[in-house]
Amino acid sequence: MLKCKLKRTSNLFFIIAIFLCMKFVPLTAHELSPSILDLTVSPKTVQLKIRFSVEAMLAELDLSKMSDTGLLENAAKYDELRNLKPDQIKERFYNRWPTFAKYIQLNQSGRAVALNLQKLSVPDVGNIELTRISHLYVEGKIENNEPIVFSWSSSFGPIVVRQLGVENGLTQFLANGDVSDPIFPIGSSGNGKFDTFLDYIVVGFDHIIPKGWDHIIFVLGLFFFSTKLKPLIWQISAFTLAHTVTLALGSFGYIKIVPEIVEPLIALSIIYISIENIFIKKFTSWRPIVIFAFGMLHGLGFASVLGEFGLPTGFFVPALLGFNVGVELGQLSVVLIAFISIGYWLNKKNYYNKSVAHPISAIIGLIGAFWFIERVI
Repeated sequence: MLKCKLKRTSNLFFIIAIFLCMKFVPLTAHELSPSILDLTVSPKTVQLKIRFSVEAMLAELDLSKMSDTGLLENAAKYDELRNLKPDQIKERFYNRWPTFAKYIQLNQSGRAVALNLQKLSVPDVGNIELTRISHLYVEGKIENNEPIVFSWSSSFGPIVVRQLGVENGLTQFLANGDVSDPIFPIGSSGNGKFDTFLDYIVVGFDHIIPKGWDHIIFVLGLFFFSTKLKPLIWQISAFTLAHTVTLALGSFGYIKIVPEIVEPLIALSIIYISIENIFIKKFTSWRPIVIFAFGMLHGLGFASVLGEFGLPTGFFVPALLGFNVGVELGQLSVVLIAFISIGYWLNKKNYYNKSVAHPISAIIGLIGAFWFIERVI
């Protein structure tokens, strides 16, 4: 009777794990990062440079739901557009600009600022498995020194707003459809250190939940190693310390390794911990050392993402600290969710390792193996 119950439980977790694997597997090929707006405000004009996926906009993907194009409605249309040459993309975008312009809002003193399209820069086709990043240049006329606010359609997804040309200009992460804080013209006072710190907490958290699937999977691998609290604290502490160090060093420019090297190694780290979870029965002193080494890799991955967003010159340290705090909160949230949904109910059961932790660890390893193959081919 007990064996049958164990077998049913094991099968249930295998089914859940396989479902999760099917959900996660396509994530990396068409993963989109938040768009980035570089904005310069002078007394009479405002200039916008938007770094974004023009194919996602043309395909009318709803990026408010998720950032993986392969799982969205119109994914086939996105893939078709991704294969087009730059001139073909530009022609389609220019034809539809009047429609898109309605969903990019810039307001001053309650009045809409008319936006004039300057140009669209689209790279060559390149590797179609990677997101093609285009740059849109737009300009508008403003009437006075009153601050302006920016927003765009929630379907375009999140965006990072960065004000250029001033030492303490606004830097802010906008979730889907949010309106920015007031953006002051050159010579006016912008946001402060604490506001920047808070904004980058959101950016860091968002990089883990919901976008940092490889980091989520790695942290889950740490969670399923042992039911005891002490090993988990040791592992999370080693991981946190390591990626904090390399995040800082990478952000300051002391260490730089291209993502083509870092990303496959992160996938290998996931494979390694999954194998240890299954075959190593006891927590050893060298596991935190190994996790520390892996944490340094993940920190370089964080630094790469933060480099894309950019750090405000005047508030570099508050932004870096805020991003790191956001990452830590995201990781702790992953552990808390895993504990509430699985650990609290099952970790005292005799069958936990065989029927829960080991099957899930095996699936974690398979996901890591898939990501490794995808990232090196």
